[in-house]
Amino acid sequence: MAVKIRLRQQGCKNRTTYRLVVADSRSPRDGKYLETIGWYQPLAKEDSQLFVQEDRLSHWLQLGAELSERAESLVKKAAPTAILALKEREALKRGKEIAQRKAAQKSQERKGQK
Repeated sequence: MAVKIRLRQQGCKNRTTYRLVVADSRSPRDGKYLETIGWYQPLAKEDSQLFVQEDRLSHWLQLGAELSERAESLVKKAAPTAILALKEREALKRGKEIAQRKAAQKSQERKGQK
């Protein structure tokens, strides 16, 4: 099951609010979700516009959930430490993959020399 962290639209016409939810990627935008981890109110004052539970966000990111583009831009404002940790894990993963490819190439070169 692919899990995404994305925005779920709520409210009435011209007074839309959004919930930051963890949902299966196959479910519709306003459909079933696993957990609510924050909210976004675009029409509110600047200080009360956005709320994110950082501990739950980092928990789901560690389990492999992916952020949608809009959710990532909002989370960068509210929880920059969680985004930094995610980017560090991705960089380490890419480094491991590169090291494995280099090792595989060296072993193929050695087999070709024999």
